[in-house]
Amino acid sequence: MSALSGRDPAYVAAALPLLKLAMRGYFRSSVSGMEKVPDGGALIVGNHSGGLTPMDVPIIAVAFADVFGAERPLYCLAHDLLFTGAAGPVMRRFGFVNATREAAHEILTGGGVTIVFPGGDHDTFRPTLQSKVVDFNGRTGYLRTALRAGVPIVPVVSLGGQESQLFLTRGEWIGRRSPLRRLMRTDLFPIGLGFPFGLVPAPLNLPLPTKISTRVLDPIDLEAEFGPDPDLVEVDRVVRGRMEAALAALARGRRFPVLG
Repeated sequence: MSALSGRDPAYVAAALPLLKLAMRGYFRSSVSGMEKVPDGGALIVGNHSGGLTPMDVPIIAVAFADVFGAERPLYCLAHDLLFTGAAGPVMRRFGFVNATREAAHEILTGGGVTIVFPGGDHDTFRPTLQSKVVDFNGRTGYLRTALRAGVPIVPVVSLGGQESQLFLTRGEWIGRRSPLRRLMRTDLFPIGLGFPFGLVPAPLNLPLPTKISTRVLDPIDLEAEFGPDPDLVEVDRVVRGRMEAALAALARGRRFPVLG
């Protein structure tokens, strides 16, 4: 089945009012620069925040639809666990697809826009004190994907999600020994301090109504800026540097944790 076939624009449009209410009501989300996403295929690359309940995708999706309409195809590369059971068909109608290079290439060369979070769970469970750090855990596949498809990357940064609770540690030292390691397909066992259970494994707590601010940065034409065969480690360093500079700028306008 084509990676492009599952998304239902009418379904997305019907869900947008509720998503908008949740994102702008509970999380008081604000997004700037979405008009910078160019026409045609583009790879949105973001930092990931919020533990097991990251709000990056719905916040980006609401702002994207506001600017471009629900008809313009937006997809998100996601972990296989998101498609288990009854949730699978629903997620696909929203535009979530299995995170494979083949799916990403089909979307991008077909003129679609897709979101990827290279840091995955390593990024979204980073300690709250590292909120302004963009850590992709050494992964550079997103650059190879964009170069192969011949599309620009569009860095997007969010600040505030890592304050949905106090994330203390990724807990790799526990995760590597956990009997759930194979089932959850992760070496992490994150610990957080939050509501309503206090100091527990972070996924057990509910997200606080933290204000989340998001900024879309200028698109990067990788080949034009770095050449046809760039050093991907160096390019990744430059991209993350620009993202961290934008996070620092957002942080300067943030007066209080959670409240924003």
